[in-house]
Amino acid sequence: MSYANFKPTVWSKFIEKELKKITVFKQDCDFKFEGEAKKGERLKILGVGRPTIKKYIPNSDIDGPETPQDTSVYLDVDQFDYFNYYVDNIDKAQSIEGLMPALQEEATRALAEAEDTYCAEQIAKNAGKIFASAQIDTADKAITAVDKAFVELWNNGVTTKDKVTMYVSPWFYNLFKSKLIDLKTANDNLIKDGILGYYNSAAIKMTNNIYNNGTDDHIIIKTSRAFAYANGIDQLVPYSPEKRFGDAVKGLNTYGSKMVRPKEAVVIKAHL
Repeated sequence: MSYANFKPTVWSKFIEKELKKITVFKQDCDFKFEGEAKKGERLKILGVGRPTIKKYIPNSDIDGPETPQDTSVYLDVDQFDYFNYYVDNIDKAQSIEGLMPALQEEATRALAEAEDTYCAEQIAKNAGKIFASAQIDTADKAITAVDKAFVELWNNGVTTKDKVTMYVSPWFYNLFKSKLIDLKTANDNLIKDGILGYYNSAAIKMTNNIYNNGTDDHIIIKTSRAFAYANGIDQLVPYSPEKRFGDAVKGLNTYGSKMVRPKEAVVIKAHL
């Protein structure tokens, strides 16, 4: 078999690692359940309500134990993306310097864009607070809308010590950038993660994958706990097409998500 030296496991690990680097929304999700992701699976995310804190009076009986409310939700792995491309000969291609890494990167970038667009739409539609559509065409209007959104988060218990990220489209960033705290040091890790600056202790990221409903860009501010995400390369297979004398590679990427803390996500619907 001409593709005997092809290593699906190596490719899968490469793609999964690179997906986390390339995506913007996915980087800041809750990944606790990702190892369980397989096509068609339903993952149960366990949760309980917060116990009531009461005042103790010395030398008196305390109340009986309460049963915290069950807040479990389900995350469905119901998104399936695939790629399928042909090369003359996989073994030969792997011997040509740079060719197979280039193919890996292009496949990964295509998968990443599909995942990020999906995340943007799911967060935008399921956030706990979605502000009404507004025309925002000046820096003052932008900062007013952003400050209002942060107040909403703070009123819901989010603090400046929580990991919070704000995702903006290029035109919104252009209005808002003068208000950011610049990265004064050459922090390669932050720059690599796409962080352009900070505002109210939140990292600011710009992306072209912001969800738009046909009228408004949906600017998102959320904590890293708000949105749970799970995915994995479910299959990666080399094969020989019946009517060709070369080889092909096909891969299946499965994923799903759930807004588990909607009060920790807000959306600004904005247009110029």
